[in-house]
Amino acid sequence: MAVLESGMLRGLWQTPATNMGSVLRTSQKLPRARPARVTMGLGLKHPHSPNDPFLAKLAAAASTEMGKAQLAGARSDSDGPPLLDILTNPVMMAAPAQVERTSGYNEHRPRRPPPDLPSLLLHSRIVYIGMPLVPAVTELVIAELLYLQYADPRQPIYVYINSTGTSRADGETVGLETEGFAIYDTLMNVRNQIQTVAVGAAIGQACLLLASGDKGMRYMMPHATAMIQQPRLPSTGQMSAIDVHIRAKELINNRDTLVGLLAKHTGNPYEKVAKVMQRPFYMNPKKAVEFGVADKILWRGQEAMAETMKTEDWDKGAGIRVVERSASNGAGDSGLG
Repeated sequence: MAVLESGMLRGLWQTPATNMGSVLRTSQKLPRARPARVTMGLGLKHPHSPNDPFLAKLAAAASTEMGKAQLAGARSDSDGPPLLDILTNPVMMAAPAQVERTSGYNEHRPRRPPPDLPSLLLHSRIVYIGMPLVPAVTELVIAELLYLQYADPRQPIYVYINSTGTSRADGETVGLETEGFAIYDTLMNVRNQIQTVAVGAAIGQACLLLASGDKGMRYMMPHATAMIQQPRLPSTGQMSAIDVHIRAKELINNRDTLVGLLAKHTGNPYEKVAKVMQRPFYMNPKKAVEFGVADKILWRGQEAMAETMKTEDWDKGAGIRVVERSASNGAGDSGLG
């Protein structure tokens, strides 16, 4: 930006009126700076560039007591701008300028990127498992559980599950059984109350996570599906026979562990769970509640209706005794004793 020196400004002040038109046209061609506001001691506000050293010094000088006095006593018939005399006084020129920028079009632009959806859910203490249990998903879920316990160990954690476990819907294995066991151990380790909700599907290890919620706090949506099955051996490729045998033995150990945990959380005998797991065992919400994987079905408004006491039970709990009167006291009469 062009800077007007004191000599140039004095020359413009003394320019005849006939040449002022050309001066104005020339000034319009100068580059324009972003609007700003200079706060002076006189309470005046002049739009100018905050990088203009001349006007910055001028504003600083005018903000002092000596500058105010000189401006008040300046004569209007002077042959030059009266403010230029202030520049010759080193005492008045020592005060700094006070510059305030005006608000621009980007004043309300966010200073940081907006949070993603999992972060917003985490703020409401909701952990959503919506993918197969691969290492990346396991890492995120465990980190969220540990963070929610650190934030407040007294508030419940809501785990929404829509996962096919360690395999995809077509049956192909995409993760190890240890991924599900890692999340399960974390759920058992945190001190918070765990409420699990099945939305869509809870298959294999995901069904174990559904059953691992606190008793009475395991829910299923009306059209969700739960399924338990035996663990699957990942693709062996060109492994040797002994390596395949070792992995098969480890797979059997994982199956026995899974059966034991399901028997613990469902309340069924170990033999019953092992028998139904010989083949894929699908359960709709009603069947899942009967088997012990879930506790309640989240129909819209049904929870409040299901927990409403009957009139007789309410009277009994309140200590009200209903006395049936004989027909001699009036046909059909009844009263409260």
